Amino acid sequence: MDPVRNPYAPGAGQRPPELAGRDTELSAFDVVLERIARGRPERSLVLTGLRGVGKTVLLNQLRSAAISRGWGTGKIEARPDQSLRRPLSAALHMALRELRHPDQESTDAVLGTLKAFAQRQAPADAKVRDRWQPGIDVPASAGRADSGDMEIDLVELLSDVAGLAADVGKGVALFIDEMQDVQPDDVSAICAACHELSQQGSPLIVVGAGLPHLPAVLSASKSYSERLFRYLRIDRLDRAAADRALLAPAEREDVEFDTAALDALYAAADGYPYFVQAYGKVTWDVAASSPITAADVAMAAPAAEAELAVGFFGSRYDRATPAEREYMHAMAELGGPTGAAVGTSDVAVALGRKPASLSPARDSLIKKGLVYSAERGQIAFTVPHFGRYLLSHATD
Repeated sequence: MDPVRNPYAPGAGQRPPELAGRDTELSAFDVVLERIARGRPERSLVLTGLRGVGKTVLLNQLRSAAISRGWGTGKIEARPDQSLRRPLSAALHMALRELRHPDQESTDAVLGTLKAFAQRQAPADAKVRDRWQPGIDVPASAGRADSGDMEIDLVELLSDVAGLAADVGKGVALFIDEMQDVQPDDVSAICAACHELSQQGSPLIVVGAGLPHLPAVLSASKSYSERLFRYLRIDRLDRAAADRALLAPAEREDVEFDTAALDALYAAADGYPYFVQAYGKVTWDVAASSPITAADVAMAAPAAEAELAVGFFGSRYDRATPAEREYMHAMAELGGPTGAAVGTSDVAVALGRKPASLSPARDSLIKKGLVYSAERGQIAFTVPHFGRYLLSHATD
């Protein structure tokens, strides 16, 4: 098979050639956009799921849907050690440019507020060279979105941005990837802003994506967040969707799969979109001709697994310290190849340690996005099949 024509695309956030199994989520978002366009109230949206299920791909697709309707959009990727002021400022600046409000004076007024919000990141006595300049050519406004209190400032800023969007009959959508990494004060500010804007019926929504414990992060910040957001769990593809993700791109290249090959690919990938693309890509390169057979899949599997071991699993494992690796290996032994959630007390017993002495390793793994607290007293891997990977690699 010609590798140049290989249609499969495993990659972080890279859109697959066929976005299969997400029709329900895309249709639901179209309803959200249409309701807001008609002045109807709607909740902001939160996508949750393990790594490799396509949250970022779906987030980007939702953004494209908003752009196609003439909305202003901006996207950021949260980091645990970064305040949201700067990335939010850049994202909202882009959203305002996309809105193309015809009245420059009104636009400049909001841009002035945005600039004041952005510059409030630096201390009042900071030297000019230490002040971040957001690239906005209007003077910073005074007295709005510049108090230094993130919650107050974000409510004021987003209210002004939403007002500008309402003037032109459009909306603004702010997309936040890795939302579980947003700092606590910023999470509280986002929830408060969404609450205020929903009460005002303003045409601005936040669409977040993050790991399975993101709802708990939001709920810990504001109790009403359970009613503030609509939560969508993004999971594995069912068999029909996984087959479609493989067959549709192949058909465009006049290539077929036999049924046994599809059976073998679904068993290997377990329905996870990233794995579907990874196994599909290597199988295509190995196959001599169409139709692709189960023998081709069997021949390709070791190479696909070796690539995943380095790029998908190994890159994450390498970020862990020896103490953290010991903790994860204990989790794998307890949870088995499926990577089932395990009790933190059980991990302590398995390692012969007191639970309190393992808290630093566990907390660091959570911050690195390698594990998450599935529920109180439970811990699980954020990466599918990670337990299987660890069981096949001796502790080092």
